[in-house]
Amino acid sequence: MLVRNLTLSLLAASALSACTLAPRTERPALPVANAWPVATADAGQAASAADLAWRDVFIDPRLQGVIDLALSNNRDLRVAVLNIEKARAQYRVQRAALLPGVAATATGTRSQTTEAQSALQGGDRTTTAYTAGVGVTAWELDLFGRVRSLKDAALQSYLATRETSRSVQISLIAQTANSWLALAADQDLLALAQDTLRTREESLKLIRSRFDAGAANQLDLRQAETLAETARSDVATYVAQVEQDKNALRLVAGADVPADLLPAGGLVTAQILPDLPPGIPSDVLTRRPDVLAAEHALAGANANIGAARAAFFPSISLTAQAGVASGSLSSLFDGGNGTWSFAPRVSLPIFAGGANVANLDSAKASRDIAVANYEKAVQTAFREVSDGLAVQSTIQDRVGSQERLVAAANDSVRLSRARYGAGIDSSLTLLDAQRTLYTAQQGLIGARLARAANLATLYKALGGGAPAGR
Repeated sequence: MLVRNLTLSLLAASALSACTLAPRTERPALPVANAWPVATADAGQAASAADLAWRDVFIDPRLQGVIDLALSNNRDLRVAVLNIEKARAQYRVQRAALLPGVAATATGTRSQTTEAQSALQGGDRTTTAYTAGVGVTAWELDLFGRVRSLKDAALQSYLATRETSRSVQISLIAQTANSWLALAADQDLLALAQDTLRTREESLKLIRSRFDAGAANQLDLRQAETLAETARSDVATYVAQVEQDKNALRLVAGADVPADLLPAGGLVTAQILPDLPPGIPSDVLTRRPDVLAAEHALAGANANIGAARAAFFPSISLTAQAGVASGSLSSLFDGGNGTWSFAPRVSLPIFAGGANVANLDSAKASRDIAVANYEKAVQTAFREVSDGLAVQSTIQDRVGSQERLVAAANDSVRLSRARYGAGIDSSLTLLDAQRTLYTAQQGLIGARLARAANLATLYKALGGGAPAGR
């Protein structure tokens, strides 16, 4: 009963120490403009890609299957989630310091005195004592908020870790999409190189037959051989690149990717939302997980300042115990053997060689570093979004230009082939037209990949949305 009353009294005293000496955390002003450098059709609207779930952006069912696989098996994401559990456990450890620790103890001692002492004191030279009790062990009464500030710092560390994990998750979605799209693009390039090789081998066969008949010169033959071998080399290169892309996709997915989830039909058939609304910078940037993590780190730094300030004030720790004591184990719990102790301890810092001042200065410097890191995170986010919007605003013109270039190059090849067959142009004109077409087709695949990959990257830069179904 005594211990219970004492514990309740201590808890009541603890409630009086709810305040801390930590400075109030205020979000720093954003060190960027509140408008994107590149104007978009959605400029000024509050809607943002951060409100879109990834399934609403990456519509292709095959790509969705691979992203699901990555969210379940990727090891980097698994480590990030485990870091959350670790930070949560550390926070619970620090929070436990706010409550008194109660422990049960039992001791037995036997001592012996010298013959001279026994003669003076009388009695037996051997003394036996047994005690058993329950008590509060050195609990700090947090009058100035030191323990509470340390608990708040641990909480902010946990919250920052959770935001970092969400950032890893969004990055993983974008990385998986980019790897899948790169595989689709290289499959397109491989198919193009194989088609080009077949066409150039047919042209080489025709020119060789004309050379054997004396209707073509050796330069024509060598030019045709050069183009055929170039295409053959490209085929070998893209075969290896496709396998490397599959390996990269397998790594990011964390497991073997089934064949029915690999790209089919190339980039043209890949289904991705055509455009992403950027939203307003002041809203988008402060919602990004990395910026939120930096904000929690700043709040944790302020909490550490509170703990450093509290070190200048007295600390009070309480130890109390109630139990029984007896010289005989058999009569230990008999009535009348009760015992109790109460030992408050007050420590007032007088001289510590400047350690407390140095700790406070260090905590303030850490707070200033956290402010700078927050501002840098905002500036980095602003730059990433601006880069993505710059590509998004021009990429359709680039793709359209490449498509028109391919159409014109196709027509040039058709006309050159007809004029060569009629004996109007040399084979060099036809070969040059084929070379131009091949380069234009490669450029079109590259432009389509840039458009799709920029959407994935911009989705990440805008903070992404909550993963659907997870």
